[in-house]
Amino acid sequence: MGQFGIGQGIRRFEDLRLLRGQGRYHNDVNLPGQAHAVLVRSPHAHARIRSIDTSAALRAPGVLAVLTGADVARDGLGTMRMTLRRQRPDGSPMFASPHRGLTQDRVRHVGDPVALVIAETPAQAADAAELVDVDYEPLPPVTATAEAAAPGSPPVWDECPDNISNVFEAGDRTAVDAAFARAHRVVRRRYVITRVHAQYMEPRGALGVYDPGEDRYTLYADVQYPHRVRNALASHIFKIPEHQIRVIAGDVGGGFGTKGWQYPEHRLVLWAARKVGRPVKWACQRHEAILADEHARDNVSEAELALDAEGRFLGLRVRTLANVGAYVSSDRNLLATFANVVTLVGVYAFPAAHVHVSCVFTNTNPTAPYRGAGRPEAIYVIERLIDDAARELGVDPVALRRQNLIASSAMPFRTPLGMTYDCGEFEKSMDAALALADVAGFAARREESRRRGKLRGIAVVNAIERAASPGPEFAELRFNPGGSATIFMGTKNQGQGHETTFKQIVHERLGLAPEEVRFIDGDTDRVAFGMGTIWSTPSRAPKTCATCTSRAIRSRPRSTPWGPRAPVRPERWALCPWSSTPS
Repeated sequence: MGQFGIGQGIRRFEDLRLLRGQGRYHNDVNLPGQAHAVLVRSPHAHARIRSIDTSAALRAPGVLAVLTGADVARDGLGTMRMTLRRQRPDGSPMFASPHRGLTQDRVRHVGDPVALVIAETPAQAADAAELVDVDYEPLPPVTATAEAAAPGSPPVWDECPDNISNVFEAGDRTAVDAAFARAHRVVRRRYVITRVHAQYMEPRGALGVYDPGEDRYTLYADVQYPHRVRNALASHIFKIPEHQIRVIAGDVGGGFGTKGWQYPEHRLVLWAARKVGRPVKWACQRHEAILADEHARDNVSEAELALDAEGRFLGLRVRTLANVGAYVSSDRNLLATFANVVTLVGVYAFPAAHVHVSCVFTNTNPTAPYRGAGRPEAIYVIERLIDDAARELGVDPVALRRQNLIASSAMPFRTPLGMTYDCGEFEKSMDAALALADVAGFAARREESRRRGKLRGIAVVNAIERAASPGPEFAELRFNPGGSATIFMGTKNQGQGHETTFKQIVHERLGLAPEEVRFIDGDTDRVAFGMGTIWSTPSRAPKTCATCTSRAIRSRPRSTPWGPRAPVRPERWALCPWSSTPS
């Protein structure tokens, strides 16, 4: 192992420029002659647009253009498309409702973009946006998840009167019904998981450029997977070859999944740049972010646990309403509603389980993956249900968990929701956590807190995660005549320290000092391809196994940064995605 080799605790190489204020965040990117854009957003959750008068805004100082949904339709901009094949409750195809960039006839959530104002300065654009006169006819909204599919709730889309976009099921309904029929005790609870919103270090932004000489667009944006944003813009929005769009992402400024995909503002600044003949920059203001961004979570789950007379789990039944907001523009908007449904059984030996998810429209911002893509929701439901069952039965919640944990001797274990856990010592992991937390001394700590007028609580959670399956990723190491090298990485750094990690690998294998290696990512012209950073892991690699970090896996990459993976017998999973030894 060299001085900067793999596994050594070293200072991150990228931190030097970041701590000196030399980062390349979105607001650090400015181009000569750029204009500035401000979006006019709906103040209503649901309303019909009677008319939009832009005349006063167009006369305002510095204004170059005011664009509306009618202009979007006139110029033929496309929309995103779904690839998932889901169905509605009656078996008909799912209803998906892509956003068109600027809404034309009806607004469907507070913050829905209605007009784009472009001016010489941000202040002039903001002042002119106040002059855009939109005549709204308010309509009844539905914003509560629990009420979305209730009889009589106002439809978000007339074409989907019951507000159910699609349904998703996992498990064996018949087996679960039989388990509940013979249960000694059934515990039922309703869990509400509220909507959340990311607050990044830097709010989102987009800077669009159009070069008429090359007939080519360039987008500067803080996105987590630039190549996939490029492909979406080219294939679905502008309907042009991919080489006619370049996407450049510098320092992301916080992503968490919410900056991952293609937002309406990306297409709008590119489209506007072509119309006004100048670069157009949009910078989301902090107060605007909640209105502009996709949100996450927002589920209501009816959960039932069937137990026998000895307290052993017989079956799990969960019915969830998952709020997808007003628009379903791509598969991403549904990902969190099903990706971790299979982890609802947690690390417990359930003989049977069934989950039914209804994705419902509401007059709220669309939802999308954020910080785990459904994992926190799944773990919350099963662990809360076990705690509530312990209270109802009058037993110790740790003892109830211990009694029902999957035994290490049962590995590999296939859960009733279809996942295979290749390994895991869940009881050992739980005991280690209990010891580290000094659970035995908790009562004394709680009493000491009570004397100071404070409340102290404790919970035991056996978390497990379904991480992403292996996906293609790109890396290139290019050597220079002087002996130095450049790394080109498809996965996009958003704070994980990719530059340090990959320089360490090069140093370990080739002996090159970090200062002899340049690191480049986030540019679709310089990096051939990349899936980007998603699913809480770089390169979409699976998480480590339960033996290593108490997290189970179901698949592993075909290769690692250090070389090809050893073959694995098809009936078994790997011990660990970073181990070359099959289980």
